[in-house]
Amino acid sequence: MDKSGILVGGVTGAAIVAVIFAVILITPSTIEPEKITNENHIPSAIGETTPAYSKNLSLIEIFEKSEPGVVRVNVQRTEQSNGTSGVGSGFVFDKKGHIITNSHVVKDAKKVVVTFLDGRSYNAEIIGFDEFTDIGVIKVNADLLLLQPLSLGDSANLKVGEPIAAIGNPFGLSGSMTSGIVSQLGRLLPSGLGYSIPDVIQTDAAINPGNSGGPLLNMRGEIVGINTAIQSTTGEFTGVGFAVPSQTIAKIVPSLIENGKYHHTWMGISGRDIDPDLAKVLNLKDAVGFLVITVVENSPAAKAGLHGSDEIVEMDGVKYQVGGDIILSVDGKQVRKIDDILIHLQRVKSVGDEMVLEILRDGRTTNITLTLEERPNGN
Repeated sequence: MDKSGILVGGVTGAAIVAVIFAVILITPSTIEPEKITNENHIPSAIGETTPAYSKNLSLIEIFEKSEPGVVRVNVQRTEQSNGTSGVGSGFVFDKKGHIITNSHVVKDAKKVVVTFLDGRSYNAEIIGFDEFTDIGVIKVNADLLLLQPLSLGDSANLKVGEPIAAIGNPFGLSGSMTSGIVSQLGRLLPSGLGYSIPDVIQTDAAINPGNSGGPLLNMRGEIVGINTAIQSTTGEFTGVGFAVPSQTIAKIVPSLIENGKYHHTWMGISGRDIDPDLAKVLNLKDAVGFLVITVVENSPAAKAGLHGSDEIVEMDGVKYQVGGDIILSVDGKQVRKIDDILIHLQRVKSVGDEMVLEILRDGRTTNITLTLEERPNGN
């Protein structure tokens, strides 16, 4: 099997950026990596979780306190017992038996088996999953003594350079721990569904196939992310890993437990970030903001009166679509590029909420208020 591929491919309506991602981190049983092409304060724990720690712990302490809450997730994807299978990771969310893992780990699974630290295994029920954030929830009817929920920390407090640790089952090697730092925050990760996962954490902690669904922990032993992907051309770790932040987990998981799905917000626009060349074409002083090129008919953006591009200008042999509104801020927060809009939507907005856009149109700034609707072709 070719070991290069598109990781949760797809782009937003933002700029057209091609990035080669290999494997999302679930290890098939043959050890060959499987290709998968609020700003509001979050409490230190959600649901029934263990107490948060107020001081930094050593890596040894983090592992000893967290290992009982990290599980191995075996997946069978066909009806036959010898059918295609894979191995991922997960962690205990509450005393009711809910386990958090990745959507891509359990999607299309015919059978899911969860194995705890002491070796006991249980068949798991798939409660719900959200492909747009790669989060899945499964449930086991396990001995209460085995259910050791991990504390959910606040990823909004993370800083670049901060040390972190990852625990999971790389290549099926159960209970493995690696450490590193937060390499960057607010990354945009293609999801393979035409949309992207916003606000993603980038880390250099070694993450490999099989780590998918395992926790990313800060030095207080709190979960700040769920490991989801690597960037690689070989299918193996090359120093760049990604984790969906705990802020997103806190927002998505309760809905998955209650309804089996999550309703994402939708504006109904596509366009491109303002780069220096486009800024020159548009006679802009600064290369910031997002140019609206297309407005989907009958979308929230269309209903609010947002304008798309209506003409093409050529400069230095390059054609540019121009004439559309330029989004400068959302709810008073500056928009430098599409990432800022998507992160704001993910962190603090829900279906039915209003959002105020500051736009530049025909050389003048004005405000437009739109009401967010549910993303079409949802879960």
